[in-house]
Order: sequence, then structure tokens, then C-alpha cells
Amino acid sequence: MCSGRVDLQFILRALMNNMDGVFIGGCRLGECNYTTQGNYYALGLVNICRKLFQKIGLNPERLEIRFMSSAEGILFVKVVKDFIHKIRELGPLGESEGLSQDLLNLKLQALAKLVPYIRLVERERLRVPEKSEAAYREFFAREDVDRLIDELIVEKLNLSEIMLLLGHGPLSTAELSERLGEKPSEVLHHLSTLSRQGLVRFDLEQKKFAAI
Repeated sequence: MCSGRVDLQFILRALMNNMDGVFIGGCRLGECNYTTQGNYYALGLVNICRKLFQKIGLNPERLEIRFMSSAEGILFVKVVKDFIHKIRELGPLGESEGLSQDLLNLKLQALAKLVPYIRLVERERLRVPEKSEAAYREFFAREDVDRLIDELIVEKLNLSEIMLLLGHGPLSTAELSERLGEKPSEVLHHLSTLSRQGLVRFDLEQKKFAAI
């Protein structure tokens, strides 16, 4: 399968099925058999995903992509062994980062719900015009790209987490703050956004927010 066929959903599904890391192998850059040069798409996806890992508190080193030819079997074995060794050193997913299993599951589920939207953002705002490894490295190191990811994706990720929690029943700001590990002021900001969008309401009797 071409590495360009790898989707963010595949990566998240692996983590939600108790994998501690994900390795993607692709053809050497510039040597793709297809005009689409799917390995560059995979490189961009990994860069975005690693940044999102950081945003939800996961070590980005748990995701790796390497490029090599089908004739480099010895290199492939070495690279995979090195990755396995690194993941073993990092330890179990979430536990090593100080995330409870419930919070880890919530963050991964919230991210998974945004996959179609993230695909759109990648295509419209985060696609690197020049096909070279240096161009990708430079693009994703830019501060304005980090800000763009915060504005376009991370904000929606926070809203997605709250909606998932409220899907199980009404919660107060304090309860949401505790479960999300965020300041009450930040939670209130997100709740205000969701309220304007007509997605949540405040229950005066319970003094809690509920999904509509």
C-alpha cells in the first residue's frame, strides 16, 4: 500500500487499540511510482499528527515515518528495531505522559471525530507547495503554522472533548475543568462558544451545562 494512503484515522485507531506507537514506511522521496507523490502527503500528515500529539499531551516520538527502497531490507530491519526500542523506553501510551486512561481515550476520541475536518484544513491551509524534505521541515517549524493549527484545529478539539463528556450527562464547569485538566476560565470560554453555536445550554435547576 502506498504511504499516501495512510490516513490519520488509521493512526488514531492503532492508538485506541492499545498500540504504544505507530511506524510508517514509505518509498524514498522523489522516487514515488505514482504522479501523486503520496509519500510527501504522508510526510505532511505525520508532521501535523505529531503536532497534534503534543497538543493533547502525547509524546510526538510515538509516531515515526521513514523512507527507503524495497531493496533496503537490512536498513528496514534496523529502523524498525530502533523504533521498537524507542517505544519501549517511552513506556505505555498515556501512562508515561501522565494521562489517565479515561482522559487519554477522551482526547483520542475527540481527535478522531475531527478527522474529516482536519483533512480539509490540511488540503486548504497546511499543504506544502514545494515537494522537498527541506521545504516540509521548514514549513512545519514555522511559528505561524503552529498558530494556525491552534486556531483551526486545537480550538475545535477542545470543543469536541466537552461535547463528548456532555454526551454522558450534564456537568458543571468545575466538573468539566477537573475531567479535562483545564482551568475553569478556559472551560467557560469553550462553553460560551458552544452555547453561541446552539450546541449546549445551561440547566438552571441543576446549575450544570447540558448538550442540546
